Formats: sequence, structure tokens, C-alpha cells
Amino acid sequence: MPLIEHTANGLFCQAGDFYIDPWRSVDRAVVTHAHSDHARRGAHSYLVPIDGVGLLKHRLGDDIKVTGIPYRTGIEINGVKVSLHPAGHVLGSCMVRVEHRDEVWVVSGDYKAQHDKTCQPMEPVLCHVFITESTFGLPIYRWKPSHLIFEDIHRWWQSNREENRCSIIFGYSLGKSQRILAELQPLGPIGLHGAIASLIPAYEAAGVKFPAWEKVDTSNKEQVSRFKKGGMILAPPSANGTPWVGKWGDVATASASGWMTIRGPKRRANVDAGFVLSDHVDWTGIMETVQATGAQRIGITHGYVNTLVKYFHEKGVDAFALETRFQGDAAEE
Repeated sequence: MPLIEHTANGLFCQAGDFYIDPWRSVDRAVVTHAHSDHARRGAHSYLVPIDGVGLLKHRLGDDIKVTGIPYRTGIEINGVKVSLHPAGHVLGSCMVRVEHRDEVWVVSGDYKAQHDKTCQPMEPVLCHVFITESTFGLPIYRWKPSHLIFEDIHRWWQSNREENRCSIIFGYSLGKSQRILAELQPLGPIGLHGAIASLIPAYEAAGVKFPAWEKVDTSNKEQVSRFKKGGMILAPPSANGTPWVGKWGDVATASASGWMTIRGPKRRANVDAGFVLSDHVDWTGIMETVQATGAQRIGITHGYVNTLVKYFHEKGVDAFALETRFQGDAAEE
């Protein structure tokens, strides 16, 4: 019996009688982060890092029973040692280390190696078996240093502002938008769509600092007039192509996503610009992280599973596929 196995409810540790990111109602859930494909309502109790408690309650409700523990602090669940380690994906994201009878498994959830002001940096964890996500598990996905992307964003905003156009960037509402906001040097007013603004208190409660921003409201004529003259608005991808965008006049639009690497998704996004900015690990990051764990077996989930399993087999690495009900937050990454 493996220490962690795939079941109809999700990844299950039978020795400790708990699940990791379960997608059905269970008694005890350890959650890697608050994105909807990892954090599901219905568990009797949840375990997350302390700085992830606010986001989990925002997503699942204040009435959930949740325990937050510091990173790297081990606890025992039915005789199994469990600790949570920074994953660098979004605020409160973690890798789950599980130890039982001298065997150590680590479940990555989602993670990235790039700098992010809004969460703690990812830390590889030594283990015997490492279960990695593979959302961008192909060699074509290699990220530029993030500070170069933010420089591109600022040049784009400046150019639009000189033409008295409002700039709108579409990005995932939890994580991506806050990461961009934290890096913006105000050239003009900064506005947030309501879906993004509602998450800010959880970030600020965790100590994350942002430049001045305001929640945008198309019924506020004075605000609309100011933003039409070169403001910057962050909005979720679901707002793209809706009448809401037209309220801001002659706008320039952009999408921030790892999928902007390839032509098809960039064309389908129907935006003026695409910024390759991902909160997931790229190909190089996967390879470096796998090596850093020292793992003897690699489990692959969430993404290009079969391709990556085949790649590792060809390299003589013991790798296996782990099914999931979800394929990551790929659509809006």
C-alpha cells in the first residue's frame, strides 16, 4: 500500500486517515492552496498554512473548521508526521510533506520558482517520492525573469497613457492579479474589478503591501472619466469581451498568463497584448525542483501527465501518473 494513493475522493493517506486537496466531502483535508480546483467545500476540518486561512475562508465560508499552522512545523495526524512548506504559487500555498515509518512523500500542489512579493518563496523538500504538478510540463514553457515582464507591463501602460487610453489587464482573480498589483509603479489611478478587490483584505491581513488602488464602478462617472485618461484596471478573464469593458472608453487590453507563450491561446484571448506571466513552475523549474528533492520516484499530476511520465522513463527515472478530477486552473491561469 503506497503512503499516498489516488481514490474517488482525492489523494488519500490511509495511515493518517486524511486527504490532500480532496474534491469530495471527507472528514479531514490538508489543502495546498485556495484555488477552486484544490480547495473544495464539504470537509469536516481543514489544515493549511497560517497565511492561507483568510483566503480559504473567503473561498469556502467563515463557518468552515480550519486550522492554520506555521510553515515547516510538523504535527502528527494518527501517527503520521505532516508539515507544510512554502510553494511560492499564491499566498498561503504549500507543499505537503508526509512521513510515516521512515518513508517521506511530498505533494507539491501548484508551485513556482519565480519571485513573488505576495507569497513566500518555494522551498524544495527532500523526500523519497515527489508528486509534482505539470501544468506547463513541456520544454516550450520557459519563463523570462519576472522583473522583465513587469518592465514590459509598465512600458505598455505608459504608451497607452500617452494616448489617453485606459489599460486593462485580465488575470486570474486569486494570485495573478495581486502579484501584478504589488509590482505596479503608479503612473496613474489603479483600479480593481470587484472579484479581485474582495480578496485584498486577506492579503493585507497576511502583511502583503500594495500601492494605492480603488475598486472600480462603472456607475461612478467621475471615476470612469479619470480612468479613461490613462488609468490601469486589473480584471478577471471572465470580464473580457463583456459590455463592462466598453464602459472604459477606448481601452487597450492585455492578458497575463503562461498560455500567452503560444499563438493559439493568445489569439483566442482576443486582446491587444499578451504578457507571459505564470504562477506555475516552468519546464526548467520542474526539472530543477525534482532534482532538488532527491526523490527516487516521481508522481505526475495536473497537466501534461503522460508526456512527462514518458520523458522521465526515457531518462531512467521511476515516474508514474496520478489521476485528478481537475486539470488545474489552466483555463484562467
